[in-house]
Amino acid sequence: MSGRILVTGGRGFIGRRLVTALQADGACPRVLTRQTPAAPSEVQGDVTDVTALARACEGVETVFHCAGHAHAFKTHAADEIARHWAVNFEGSVRLIDAAAAAGVRRLVFLSSVKAAGEPGDAQADETWSAAPEGAYGAAKRAAEAALLEAGGRHGLHVVILRPVMVYGAGGRGNLERMARLVRRGCFPPLPETGNRRSLIHVDDVVSALRVVASDPRAAGRTYILAHPIACSGRALYDELRRVMGLAPIAWAVPARLLQAAAWLADGCGGLAGLHLPFNGEVLDRLLGSACYSSERIRMELGWQARVVLADGLKEMLGGR
Repeated sequence: MSGRILVTGGRGFIGRRLVTALQADGACPRVLTRQTPAAPSEVQGDVTDVTALARACEGVETVFHCAGHAHAFKTHAADEIARHWAVNFEGSVRLIDAAAAAGVRRLVFLSSVKAAGEPGDAQADETWSAAPEGAYGAAKRAAEAALLEAGGRHGLHVVILRPVMVYGAGGRGNLERMARLVRRGCFPPLPETGNRRSLIHVDDVVSALRVVASDPRAAGRTYILAHPIACSGRALYDELRRVMGLAPIAWAVPARLLQAAAWLADGCGGLAGLHLPFNGEVLDRLLGSACYSSERIRMELGWQARVVLADGLKEMLGGR
């Protein structure tokens, strides 16, 4: 990829991998970071800072917008909602305004499947029109619409990517937490419910980011990023144990027992004003489905996730 590149959130989980991949190809991407700059190529600031955005976009041709605000459990609900809108929506609008003013030609926005409503037992694609649930998804959805509109107005190559749950070494998501508990022997053997949950390895996300930035067919499009094979919570539990070299477990905790424990945790947590580590939301992630199709990007651009689960888990557990 030629031309000057800016990566917002370039010290984050996905942004850091993207920067490394670009550098391996001889590029010298600029990074927008809230932390103290560690190199001349880094600009201190965030997406709410219009002055920093103007500096960061100067002379840039391609912007990878990976910065964003994820859920913070210890934050007051009203503060959390305000932060999502300030960073994920308003910050994205400020960024594309700065990009257009600086003559940027391409912008790729790393959104989330949370920008659409939960699919339940269906397999959702980009036509899934349910409203997002929660402030995070709503802010991402609004940012997507604003960026696509601004891209059309300014003649920018804007692409929206909606990854499913991303995992890999250095991540701090649900799968990484689950793996730590499985290794300690603290995670219950899940029942097989036949649920399907889509995953994608961080290296595949980086690959897709680069493809859509350089392919003119991607302009104005929205793509879901997911590995074509989705597995159940029990299959994921078994694969984690296998990759860790742990003996297989034939039995499972009954689903009704887990549901009762989650119901009790929700009640106690609500009374105490606490967010307990195991509750109904966590149980739904383990036993419920969240399955997505990435056929659109495969059909239109020829891209497909390549990292199979076993290899991805080995990389995640081995570190990098």
